[in-house]
Amino acid sequence: MKLPNSLRALQHRNFRLFIVGQGTSQIGNWVQLIATSWLVYQLSGSTLMLGLAAFSLQIPMLVITPFAGVLLDRLDVRRVLFATNTLAMLQSLVMLALMVSGHIEAWHVVLGNAVLGLGNAFDAPARQALISKLLPNRQELTNAIALNSTVMNGARFIGPMLGGLVTATFGEVWSFAVNCVMRLAVLFALRATSIASHVARQGPSSILKQLMVGIDYAYGFFPSRCALLLLAVSSFCLHSYGSLMPWFASERFHGDSRTLGLLYSSAGLGAVCGMIYLASRTNIRGLFKVIGWSAGIAGLALVAFSFSESLWLALPMLFVSSLSMMLTAASTNTVLQSIVPDELRGRVAALYVMSFLGMSPVGSLFSGWLADHIGSQNALAIFGATGLSAALVYAYHFKQIRAEILPLYAALEIPPYDA
Repeated sequence: MKLPNSLRALQHRNFRLFIVGQGTSQIGNWVQLIATSWLVYQLSGSTLMLGLAAFSLQIPMLVITPFAGVLLDRLDVRRVLFATNTLAMLQSLVMLALMVSGHIEAWHVVLGNAVLGLGNAFDAPARQALISKLLPNRQELTNAIALNSTVMNGARFIGPMLGGLVTATFGEVWSFAVNCVMRLAVLFALRATSIASHVARQGPSSILKQLMVGIDYAYGFFPSRCALLLLAVSSFCLHSYGSLMPWFASERFHGDSRTLGLLYSSAGLGAVCGMIYLASRTNIRGLFKVIGWSAGIAGLALVAFSFSESLWLALPMLFVSSLSMMLTAASTNTVLQSIVPDELRGRVAALYVMSFLGMSPVGSLFSGWLADHIGSQNALAIFGATGLSAALVYAYHFKQIRAEILPLYAALEIPPYDA
């Protein structure tokens, strides 16, 4: 049976296995993240500690991921993913033991997040680099990246609702237990995937030199430099809202962990809708335009969310902000992975992850500090306005971006669409 064009990458067995395994695993990951966030706030009552917990989880994306990308161009990415997911399962088991024994403290959660973040620094770019190995040709890469993003963000929709429900009904212990079980799915999927044997690539002996080759490629080209810089600013300002969500759930909307799950799920649903749009596209032309306007809308919606007094008004604002932010991120990833040479794929994927997920922890830590001084509402409004300003700067340079990307599209024989 022929699948619709928006699902065409699912015709391939390897990609189907990858999607099912990752999707199941990520749902479990979000169940645990909801429990972790709520647990930290209940143990400490501090927005600064919330920011620190988010910081420790994601800061390895900024510090370690660029060097991880160099190693990924040398290593078998499937084995790397097996190792990172095994580490994540062990982390969940240790945290589970601490809670069952009654010895859990806030600093344990922060340290556990740091361990999980270390694995994620390799896991995130490895996932991006593996996708191209699961497909027979580059023409289907755009659809595969969009479908992967759809599933990951679908997990962001389902996981928080499930996590909020499990945490509120049974407690944080069961949320960690659920994650341990669901993490098995990706391990089984990786075992069942059949891809060509890894061939080690030879390059300059210095890891730093190899890293600089990737940086020169990604930041030496004006369109990709603009996209990555806008993504970095947007991630710092607009993607770090999650660290303040427990405050909004508890103090602004007077709810519990189910309210927190509802907020995260609203953001996840928005992200899914954005990825459905991206999956329906036939090629990458026009995505540099999407990157700009979606970042601007994300900033505006976050400002509106920060001043929302009603939960039912806040939810659609968070939906729109997350939809737009994920369009910015996924569109950037799609164009980069579509134009990058295979020998640089791991390094460029790592630079993308660094700009997207690596800047978020810095924003989370700063937003937690700022919220302690001027309030969570004002802090989030300032972040949204800053993200909007960055999008306006990008729009000012769009004419030059378009002039420089079109010749490359022509060289790669990418047919006209709506560039």
